[in-house]
Amino acid sequence: MTTECRQDSFDFGTVDGRRLVGAFDGGLITSDAGGLLLGATNKAIRLVERFSSCFSDARDPDCIEHTTRTLVGQRVFGLALGYEDLNDHDQLRHDPVFSVLAGKLKARRKRCAPVAGKSTLNRLEHAPEEGPGFASSRYHKISHDAGSIERLFVTLFLEAHATPPKRIILDLDATDDPLHGHQEGRFFHGYYDCYCYLPLYVFCGRHLLAAKLRRSNIDAAAGATQETARIIAHIRERWPEVRIILRADSGFAREELMAWCEENAVDYVFGLARNDRLVAKIKRQLKAAEREAAATGAPARRFRDFMWRTLDSWSRERRVIGKAEWTRGEANPRFVVTSLHEAEATARYAYEDLYCARGDMENRIKECQLDLMADRTPATTMRANQLRLWFASMAYVLMCALRRIGLAGTALARATCGTIRLKLLKIGAQVTTSVRRVKFAFAAACPFKDIFAAACDRLRCAAA
Repeated sequence: MTTECRQDSFDFGTVDGRRLVGAFDGGLITSDAGGLLLGATNKAIRLVERFSSCFSDARDPDCIEHTTRTLVGQRVFGLALGYEDLNDHDQLRHDPVFSVLAGKLKARRKRCAPVAGKSTLNRLEHAPEEGPGFASSRYHKISHDAGSIERLFVTLFLEAHATPPKRIILDLDATDDPLHGHQEGRFFHGYYDCYCYLPLYVFCGRHLLAAKLRRSNIDAAAGATQETARIIAHIRERWPEVRIILRADSGFAREELMAWCEENAVDYVFGLARNDRLVAKIKRQLKAAEREAAATGAPARRFRDFMWRTLDSWSRERRVIGKAEWTRGEANPRFVVTSLHEAEATARYAYEDLYCARGDMENRIKECQLDLMADRTPATTMRANQLRLWFASMAYVLMCALRRIGLAGTALARATCGTIRLKLLKIGAQVTTSVRRVKFAFAAACPFKDIFAAACDRLRCAAA
């Protein structure tokens, strides 16, 4: 049989004739002391409290140690700090930062920690849906209201603005969420060449307004009209005069969505997949661009503005802008369809300044899926995986608020969530507890202590 050995000390050689040794015996020390900034951010926007109010808890209050608020907060803070696996929390439940963020320094019961372990958190995420064919009330203790969670994203976006803007642009996009098991709703997607989900994201700048988990055997725009209608109705309740523009790639240039926009005073700028009829419309401009590129040795582009409709799928003619570009010795035609009039958006402006700016949304999706682990959806059911996606999305909203409120005007004002975590949240500290206070002695050599102090001050003022 293999013997399991536990190494209590580590030898790292010598320096200046002295042995280098290490051991996990430093006492109460945390590597996530910067997570206190997340707690300060939460006080400013009350995200965890409002998110947890979207859950209902049927457990006996006298028999539980960890409230829904503790469980929800622990999951959101954990993802923001880089812990995507529930197994991590079997050790993290003893971390002083997590207990402070939970507002609970000691457990009520002797055998419990201040915050929950993996088993309790697992029951939060995997609570089965109650009803015939699902689960009886005996097992259905904690549930969530999907509609309330979806509304909370939009509410937090609205509250982030002191005054209503004159115009906002909503970016829509679908992306892949690769699957490696046999989860519910698992299908193979030819474009992404893998089994995956196809979540729909809606952003306004850096603000996340929706994260909808979907099966991948659907069109990229499936459900986009309903999701857009819900979000815009909520926005116009608070901002009735705001002008709204939808922006998306060619996967969303569908009759249903464009017709809805035209009927509801919403403008749009969508990419349009090229075909032979469209390319023929800009044939003369492509020739001119080819001649210019040959003469200058640099890429050249021309634009043409025209009215166009499909053979059978569109109900009317719409304004289409064609970009006739010649680059690297070949044609590179591109097209967009828009409801904006030429008087307010010339062809070049509509394409280069308005439509191409949608590429920044790709960075926001990367933050959600790579930095906040929104693509970790290994649960058996789509219900549980949707909740996991919302936890990661709320962690993004929290980090976005930290960036917007605490880091405004600093060198990290436009940093990604991953960079903020590395430079501001992953700070080592020794923790000492006395009768009157809990002190976190941060690492004195922290290179971002000035930014940390500025963020702390701004968040304290915002929460006041």
